[in-house]
Formats: sequence, structure tokens, C-alpha cells
Amino acid sequence: MEWQQIVGFHQVARQGSFTKAAEVTFRTQSALSQQVRALEEELGCRLIERIGKRRLRLTEAGERFFRFTRAVLSSYEGLREELQELQGSPAGELRLAAPFTTLYHLFRRVLQAYPRRYPQVRLSILDRSQREVIDLVRQGDIDFGIALESAAPRDLAVRRWREVEMVLLTPPDHPLARLPQVTVEEIARYPLILPPRSQRSTGRRTLEALFREKGLDYRVVMESSNVELSSLYVELGLGISFATLVKGLALTGPRSLAFIPLSHYAGPDFLAVLLRKDKIISGYMQDFLDLLFAG
Repeated sequence: MEWQQIVGFHQVARQGSFTKAAEVTFRTQSALSQQVRALEEELGCRLIERIGKRRLRLTEAGERFFRFTRAVLSSYEGLREELQELQGSPAGELRLAAPFTTLYHLFRRVLQAYPRRYPQVRLSILDRSQREVIDLVRQGDIDFGIALESAAPRDLAVRRWREVEMVLLTPPDHPLARLPQVTVEEIARYPLILPPRSQRSTGRRTLEALFREKGLDYRVVMESSNVELSSLYVELGLGISFATLVKGLALTGPRSLAFIPLSHYAGPDFLAVLLRKDKIISGYMQDFLDLLFAG
């Protein structure tokens, strides 16, 4: 088994296509096909099945071998980083993804301080939805992702970070803002601004489950994946919305909003750092986490 075969198969499995894998590895499709066939002959089993002209899928053996290649490549990258640190000049890449609001409000200090401490480390920061963050961590495309602890799948490692609470957003003079506690029946009476269903928002799922449980009709007047945009149109009177916010954290700009706790419907939750369980954390990555948790 050769190193190039491991890398080639890994990219074919990861990209789901010989064509895309060839672009990533700077090889021809025929060369990749030959490498995969050589692996299958050596291992004595099929790793990839072709479906039609362009699609492919991994066999059960292929899935297991893909997990093996992922672990091998992760170990290799970790070793390279450790050897660089031994030379006294840590150099590598740190890849992070989080939703917009989290990046905007909670990462300014870290992303100002860290590059000064590690100028040779290449930072790659992605603004992604929670669902996309989880997928990126699972696939090994990023080192760390930020998501709600309650949304984290069991196959990922979770490091609890900041406590959050679910709140209802209304204009300050809204009828709901005058109530000591808001009920789901009262929420359903007003137009709603919600995240798209495609994002699998924990808050939206919680709210809609309550509506179904009570048999309530409701109207969504706007869908937005950006809490800042939603809060703007709440302020303008288009509808009411909700957000999962770090306790005590204000939204961007001079928004005139009421923040109504919904803790009686949504239990305590936390923002968490997600990473693969087989992730090798180099020294400069651990320093990033230390800086993050220190704040």
C-alpha cells in the first residue's frame, strides 16, 4: 500500500467523484482509478461502486477504509505540526467555522490577539449555519466548529463554552413586552420571523413543536438565517422573532428591542466547541482554545 494510493482514495471518497478528486490531487482520473483498483486488489474487496456514469458510492469496506485514511492523514498532519513546533517556529493552519452572530460578537478579541501570537499559522474562518458547521467538523474540513451543545451529534467531541438562553424579540412597545411571562398561544397570534427550516434551527424546532402540541396555527412572514437581519425587521414592526443569545450579550448596533426570556419553554443550553474525537490537537491549536476559553 502506497501513500499516494491512500491520499487518492481519501479524496475520491471525500469528494464523491473521480473528477473532483483529480482536480484536488492534480492527477488524472485514469491514474486515480488505477490506484483505487490496486488498493482493491491488495485488500481483496471492492471499495467503490459506480452508479451510472458519474455517481459513485462507498461499499461497507470502502466506508471502513475511508475512516482509516482519515485517521492516517490526521495523524500525519499532527506529526508535521509537532515537528515544526520542535524547531521553535510553529507553522500550520487553523480552520474554524461558526454562525455569523457568534463570530461577530464573541471572536473579536481572540481573532485580534491570536495572529499576533502565531503569525506563521494560517487562519481560515468560515461564517456558516449551525448545520453546516457540524457537517464540516464531521468531514474533517475544519479543526473546530462552534454550535449549540444540544445540537451536537454523539460522534463528535464537545467542549462546553458559553451559556446561552432563548429569548423572544419584539419592539419595546409590543403587547407581549408588557406581560410577566409569554405563552406559546400568545406568540402564535403575531407574524413570525424565523430561520429557514433547512438550517435545522434548534429554536425553530422547539417553537414549532410547541405550536403542534397545542394545535396552534401560526404565520411566518419572513425567513432569515441572520439574527441581526431578523432583529432589524422586528424593530421595524414586520413581526416578532427569537434568538439564542449568550446571557448578557447585546445585538449589533443601537437596536430598540425587548428581550423576553423563554426559559420556561427552552431549557438551559450552551455554545460549545465541536471537534472530531480522533482530532490531534497541536500546541498552537490548544493555545487557540485556551485563549478562547479565557474570555
